[in-house]
Amino acid sequence: MIRIVIAEDQRMLLGALASLLELEDDMTVVGKAGNGEEAVALVHQHKPDICMMDIEMPAKSGLEAAEELKDCGCKVIILTTFARSGYFERALKAGVRGYLLKDSPSEELADSIRSIMAGRRIYAAELIDEAYGEENPLTDRECEVLSLIADGKNTKEIASMLYITTGTVRNYISVIMDKMDVSNRIEAITRSKEKGWFK
Repeated sequence: MIRIVIAEDQRMLLGALASLLELEDDMTVVGKAGNGEEAVALVHQHKPDICMMDIEMPAKSGLEAAEELKDCGCKVIILTTFARSGYFERALKAGVRGYLLKDSPSEELADSIRSIMAGRRIYAAELIDEAYGEENPLTDRECEVLSLIADGKNTKEIASMLYITTGTVRNYISVIMDKMDVSNRIEAITRSKEKGWFK
């Protein structure tokens, strides 16, 4: 019997997924979590074979939970609506065995779980295409500047936090907008979030 923990912050979807998997003769849902923190606790409590979770959840995201569960012996599957290359790269680094999209047919889900139990890795095709198609063009320092902008810091605050001049910060911002082909800071933040490049 394949023992499964599911983490999903939308209650209706959580119930539907659990019911769907319980219909399979060789699967049983041993725990249901509403966020990543609960998922980690349930995995330690029930020692399931599979932990299937969404990415964007309160308290702890699915990716943070996956990173925490990396060496616990439970196979992690991400089930999400977000086909973002940055998320996918992070999931791969966390040792996730499956990265599936919620709009996949439901019968594929049980088959994917069985394949993952048999030692295979299953990743949505569109993610693989995108992951190899576009990398984050920003350097670590540029990412740091953009992240501080996203936190609401102004040019002067960023300069003092990074021990650089305000002129250097303005240069970074101009390079960031140029590299990302956007016309203002808000667009740069939005684009970076869409691509999943924000850590």
